[in-house]
Amino acid sequence: MAARAVWKGQLRLSLVSIAIEVYPATTSGPRISFRQIHEPSGKRVRYEKTVKGVGPVDTDDIVKGYETDDGEYILIDPDEIDALKVETSRTLELVQFVETGEIPPLYFERPYYIVPQDDLAEDAYRVIRDALRAEGKTALCQITLRGKEHLAAIRPCGDGLLLETLRYEEEIRDADPMFSQIEDAESDEEMRDLARELIDRKTKPFDAAAFSDSYHQALKDLIASKRKDSSSARVEADEDDDGDEGDNVVDLMSALKKSVGESEKGGSGSKGKGPKSGGSKSGSSRSDGSKTSSGSSKSKSKSSGGSGSKKKKAS
Repeated sequence: MAARAVWKGQLRLSLVSIAIEVYPATTSGPRISFRQIHEPSGKRVRYEKTVKGVGPVDTDDIVKGYETDDGEYILIDPDEIDALKVETSRTLELVQFVETGEIPPLYFERPYYIVPQDDLAEDAYRVIRDALRAEGKTALCQITLRGKEHLAAIRPCGDGLLLETLRYEEEIRDADPMFSQIEDAESDEEMRDLARELIDRKTKPFDAAAFSDSYHQALKDLIASKRKDSSSARVEADEDDDGDEGDNVVDLMSALKKSVGESEKGGSGSKGKGPKSGGSKSGSSRSDGSKTSSGSSKSKSKSSGGSGSKKKKAS
């Protein structure tokens, strides 16, 4: 899959502006995903977004809210957030330069590649890259990514430029309390010399390809072994295990009907409670609690096939 730019805008140094694009420099490695299974039934466990007194809700009906100290929620519309156009959402201003290697590794967060948008931007791009390399400097700037303004460092990387987001000062924990229990004393000289000798023997050029995720491989081997072993525990996946939320609605309705039936047997059934009185026929009043939820969800799943793809991502 081709890489997709996570940011587009201008890289600016004084009066010089360069049209650039920013791409992730890393990708998620191979990982094995496990599903949660309800052991007694052998069915997959799913999570729904629910509201107390309402039940499952549609994703389109969910908005952002900020909880105050008074217990209120200030509702924020997505358009209001999009309207917060800060300068760093479209411009990388090189505001300061530091010696390359001066920034402690603790501050580095995530790397990105910076590339020129077109041929016209390449000349100025090369000038900044080569000037940084000649001076042995790293540029500092700020960039808005995924709704957050990051401090960032830009330095030469091969034929291009590398941007690395940095943590802010308040995000770094003070190391002194962590190491305060370590006695401030010299290590044994003879033992130190032996350790240095071992370090020298094992010193060689860095090669990331020489390392692999042994835990991931062990998991793959375990799964392969259990697949070959016919006596290993397993359950059959439902045909529509990756399907829509229809089953969830049916299961909910079944549970509600069963509860109503048991309630009537016990003589405690009331006219204004349960899905019997609310019914799935109307399902139009939002203030009707769980009756509305089950009714509206059922009609939605019939008409649109539910929101299975969304639920799959959420699980």
